[in-house]
Amino acid sequence: MKKSERALFVSETLNRVYPSTPIPLDHSSNFTLLVAVLLSAQCTDERVNQVTPELFKLASTPFGMSKVSEDIIYKIIKPCGLGPKKSKAIKELSIILTDKYDQVVPCNFLDLERLPGVGHKTASVVMSQGFGIPAFAVDTHIHRLAQRWGLTDGKNVKKTEADLKKLFPESSWNKLHLQIIFWGREFCQAKACYGLKCDICSTCYPKRIKPFIHKKP
Repeated sequence: MKKSERALFVSETLNRVYPSTPIPLDHSSNFTLLVAVLLSAQCTDERVNQVTPELFKLASTPFGMSKVSEDIIYKIIKPCGLGPKKSKAIKELSIILTDKYDQVVPCNFLDLERLPGVGHKTASVVMSQGFGIPAFAVDTHIHRLAQRWGLTDGKNVKKTEADLKKLFPESSWNKLHLQIIFWGREFCQAKACYGLKCDICSTCYPKRIKPFIHKKP
């Protein structure tokens, strides 16, 4: 299979298996989405969804969150890991959004990535899931699967993102990002498929016999 053929097969398979792609993180606004995505770093979406109801009941706006102490935020979000760093970032970005942006989450990468605790991946998720603007947030699942499927050389997540954007139409990025994550969790886990067993891996590389060792981000 050529790379373009593999990309087409991936797209057709994911559209068949996941015709709809609900957003995994529970939220009620772009601000709560931003906070939830920040919390999801090195943490499962399920754990984040267990923690955020208490946090957002306490404060669901930048102004409200800016008035909550870091200690209280930390006590609530501690199960998500990296508590001190994340609680500091949530407090600081809430103050910035209140003072500089009139409590409105900015709708561009430059301003989003200037916020404390917000990197390119987090900004990409907010842009795509919050504003509906085409973006391709590459997480560990996508970085791993894109290599297993021969869609990138996996040098780094920046390169993986660029390679995927070249292979797939911009109109598909937001949905495809979630589809790949869903597939990775359900069929092509890091310590299960090894690039050998799921339908996409076995079809793209039918002669592969040894576990595929991917480059970590």
